Amino acid sequence: MAMDHDNQDAEQLRLLSIFHYIVAGMLALFSLFPVIHLAIGVGIVTGVFDGTGTGETPPAFMGWLFIVLPLVFIAVGLTMASCIALAGRKLMQRNGHLYCLVVAGIECCFFPFGTVLGVLTILVLLRPSVKQAFGVADSSL
Repeated sequence: MAMDHDNQDAEQLRLLSIFHYIVAGMLALFSLFPVIHLAIGVGIVTGVFDGTGTGETPPAFMGWLFIVLPLVFIAVGLTMASCIALAGRKLMQRNGHLYCLVVAGIECCFFPFGTVLGVLTILVLLRPSVKQAFGVADSSL
């Protein structure tokens, strides 16, 4: 009976690891969408849009707004994608139990895929048999 639980836990951790890599890739891809806005901001700041028919030039602060906000969005998205991929690696290696729990909690913010993956990861990681596989002392009574 214990062997069935070990096999089931190992299979679920393997699947969670794979899904973490998939969600990390999707998040990295989605976080690169603002590159278009970044290009527009660079165009505004460098003066590319100065002579576009209407005679009015966009204000420089709009260009900087179109540069800073996309850069922040891209940086946060790629950092979170890296953290999720690292959590997938740690799940496969059975280490970093607390790290995986924290990342799973943060993943819940990324609806819908991150929410599902985060909740399932938390449910699996809170099992006593999985805690034992990670080498974490079970503090529940």
